Amino acid sequence: MKPAISWEGVFPAVTTQFREDYSLDIDATAKVMEGLIRDGVSGLIVCGTVGENCSLTTAEKIQVMEAGKSVAGGKVPVICGIAEFTSEFAIQTAKEAAKVGVDGIMLMPALVYSSKPHETAAHFRTVSGATDLPVMIYNNPPVYKNDVTPDVVATLVDCETIVCFKESSGDTRRFIDLRNKVGDRFIMFAGLDDVVVESIAMGAQGWVSGMSNAFPREGETLFRLARAGRYAEAMKLYEWFMPLLHLDARPDLVQCIKLCEHIMGRGTFRTRPPRLALLDHERAEVEALMAAALKTRPELPDVGLKAAA
Repeated sequence: MKPAISWEGVFPAVTTQFREDYSLDIDATAKVMEGLIRDGVSGLIVCGTVGENCSLTTAEKIQVMEAGKSVAGGKVPVICGIAEFTSEFAIQTAKEAAKVGVDGIMLMPALVYSSKPHETAAHFRTVSGATDLPVMIYNNPPVYKNDVTPDVVATLVDCETIVCFKESSGDTRRFIDLRNKVGDRFIMFAGLDDVVVESIAMGAQGWVSGMSNAFPREGETLFRLARAGRYAEAMKLYEWFMPLLHLDARPDLVQCIKLCEHIMGRGTFRTRPPRLALLDHERAEVEALMAAALKTRPELPDVGLKAAA
């Protein structure tokens, strides 16, 4: 059974914006989304890791989902991350997402408990079976301490609502391993910025990107070049982008991405505790990377993106 939906391209994991008192700034969050869509991204992931899902209340998650749906206006898909402690909590969040009318959910393994493989699969099966929304299941073992291997994913082929698999382990062999097990049953997405070209070469059809928050046109161009097999052009852009893409693999990726976004005038660097601002030497490191990137920012090849506004 091949997925009936056609998610592909760059889906930035949208940052959630906060005021100085750390209250949710939904207008600023909507403005971030508007800018990404204007610059040509293919979809939006709201309430993901970069969106500080676990720092939001349920009511705030609903507000962010509503903003995403309103801003997108059907122009691009909006997928909401679900990261909860129990399968039942995840089901309740999925029900709220369905009420809002987003286009799908990105489902993490249950938080805190490092589940056994069959328990991880049972979580995905239970939650996906309780929603009619298309489901992207998400593997990020460095962050969530659960490894959703191709063997685990292969046990879920009968779950009709599970249509997509996002791989963030950094092991690009898994795209081939999964395809060898189940063919084209699942849409495959890259989830780690600094192996995106390799992931596309191995069959990834989409990219949930962190650093495309700061450089959406560069991210979408890189993706389209690689998908089209224009690797000579892609490699020039990839080499320029790589020092920044490495930030997506750091434990403090949210602070780093938000700082880059702030430097580009696209959002604030502010994160909610327990995420604190980067230390002075860390901030200086990121600022130096950004200064070097902006000094050598390349002219982008034509990949069919609309002209920048």
